[in-house]
Amino acid sequence: MKPQTLPILVFTFLTILFPFSKPDLASDRSALLALRSAVGGRTLLWNITETSPCLWAGVICEQNRVAVLRLPGVALSGQLPNGIFGNLTRLRTLSLRLNALTGSPPSDLAACVNLRNLYLQGNLFSGDIPEFLFTLHDLVRLNLASNNFSGEISSGFNNLTRLKTLFLESNSLTGSIPPGFDVPSLQQFNVSNNQLNGSVPSKLQTFSKDSFLGTSLCGGPLDSCPGNATIPSAGGGAGGGSNNKKKLSGGAIAGIAIGSVLGFLLLVAILILLCRKKSSSKKGSTVDIATVKHPEVEIPGEKSVREVENGGYGNGYSVAAAAAAAMTGTAKAEANGGGAGAKKLVFFGNAARVFDLEDLLRASAEVLGKGTFGTAYKAVLEMGTVVAVKRLKDVTITEKEFRDKIESVGAMDHQNLVPLRAYYFSRDEKLLVYDYMAMGSLSALLHGNKGAGRTPLNWEIRSAIALGAARGIEYLHSQGANISHGNIKSSNILLTKSYDARVSDFGLAHLVGPSATPNRVAGYRAPEVTDPRKVSQKADVYSFGVLLLELLTGKAPTHALLNEEGVDLPRWVQSIVREEWTSEVFDLELLRYQSVEEEMVQLLQLAVDCAAQYPDKRPSMSEATRRIEELCRSSLREDQDPQPDYINVAADDVSSR
Repeated sequence: MKPQTLPILVFTFLTILFPFSKPDLASDRSALLALRSAVGGRTLLWNITETSPCLWAGVICEQNRVAVLRLPGVALSGQLPNGIFGNLTRLRTLSLRLNALTGSPPSDLAACVNLRNLYLQGNLFSGDIPEFLFTLHDLVRLNLASNNFSGEISSGFNNLTRLKTLFLESNSLTGSIPPGFDVPSLQQFNVSNNQLNGSVPSKLQTFSKDSFLGTSLCGGPLDSCPGNATIPSAGGGAGGGSNNKKKLSGGAIAGIAIGSVLGFLLLVAILILLCRKKSSSKKGSTVDIATVKHPEVEIPGEKSVREVENGGYGNGYSVAAAAAAAMTGTAKAEANGGGAGAKKLVFFGNAARVFDLEDLLRASAEVLGKGTFGTAYKAVLEMGTVVAVKRLKDVTITEKEFRDKIESVGAMDHQNLVPLRAYYFSRDEKLLVYDYMAMGSLSALLHGNKGAGRTPLNWEIRSAIALGAARGIEYLHSQGANISHGNIKSSNILLTKSYDARVSDFGLAHLVGPSATPNRVAGYRAPEVTDPRKVSQKADVYSFGVLLLELLTGKAPTHALLNEEGVDLPRWVQSIVREEWTSEVFDLELLRYQSVEEEMVQLLQLAVDCAAQYPDKRPSMSEATRRIEELCRSSLREDQDPQPDYINVAADDVSSR
């Protein structure tokens, strides 16, 4: 046992057996205020007039105690004193990453026996890895990367039987990894860029070479250790052994020569590859590439580790890792702050700058969908912020052109548009950051769940969605005669928790190359459109008309088939109306609302007008919005009949309006 271990164990023992006072939310609050006073740097923007610390930024409470404390990248500096964390005994997640904290982590962290996630990477902590960490038996994620920790790696990690992530890269650790190193649940491990030597323990040999780069380790996924190769003997006896040694020496020399040549060629190939990708793995960078590849995942206290790892977090985690791994070396180096010209997320004036590119790459994420312009992800940042990130594909314009066009998109500000908060541009990656819409898209709401558990969309919700979408598109058209959306469809109408409609993907049609545009709006495209990158405002009106028909019929445009050749949705609706089957047009979920049949037919007529064959026959978006506003006001004056009643409206009722 090391000399410094005894005081820590004594402190832990006394804290558990002889607590000085019963911790409560008040003591948690006092501890947080003490932390605020103890560390320098940017002031923690906490409203201390609030009695409850649960309302402070970065603080999450459970059962009236502080359970999560996230203070990443807020320029904290100085040394953390003892006497703070000993009061935060219910702490489950602690993140102080990307600050400038020095010294050694305080020993009273040992009192946080419920701690499961500890993120201290990207600081200036020094000294040996604290022994008290090995008493935190519930730890699942531990990240000490990119600090100045020294000394040897202790076999005490074996005590952490639930540990799944251990990142120690980019420190000054020395010596060898203990041969008996065995953490049974370990799934992620990295000791790159340390002064380690010796052989890789057998239990760690399943990890890839990336986990050991920048060290003098050998064996396992790395080159064989010197002296481990055996030379087969051709015969017995002492004399035979001597002769065999002389015989084999020539072959061994030739093998070494050939191996050296092959090794040199392999090294040259690797260097060329690294130069092409502009990837950097130098020691001393704030965050290592391996860290970027593995986003942080919080392990909640209310579920077992097995439940969480095999449940909802598992898929999101692997997706996020895949997304981050797909980032090029240039983007990763820039996220790490490498290079004098390192690029960053560019925020627009109405966006709070509470995260950066590195935070985005670390976020736990899941794929929302693959669309016309790229793949969209739901990203949950470590501080709890949720955003939607779109990785653009087929962008062929220059950075200046991109910046000019995307800044005009970011300047769009309307309550019925999904706001663009930030963007990132490099040669290989183009990212857009939007507000996350909790209810997903109108397409998913209409067509995603037809089972018994589906919540029907009533007339009030559908008419409100139609009005919100109309207002958003009308605003876009008001910004200039040549400004259009170009990609209006139900999957680009997103919904808030209260079912308010937000138009997304506006302004992106001019960013992509021609390979991304064909067939991108099948079923929504106006007949006159020949170049999908050049869509007029009247063509937007046509697409909006199809969208209204989709709302009223419940049918997707590509699913309304009359024969083998297939017929688009506007033609299908018109054929039904001509045969005086108007009630057959509407979605069954709408047929129960007898009192609003007049308004439903009015909206149907507007949809048909918008989807007229010839552009000059279509109304403007301002006219369409006005008509929807009128019928919505009319709907509010009527009492809805909750009993099912099929609508019986003749075809001439539609044609006469």
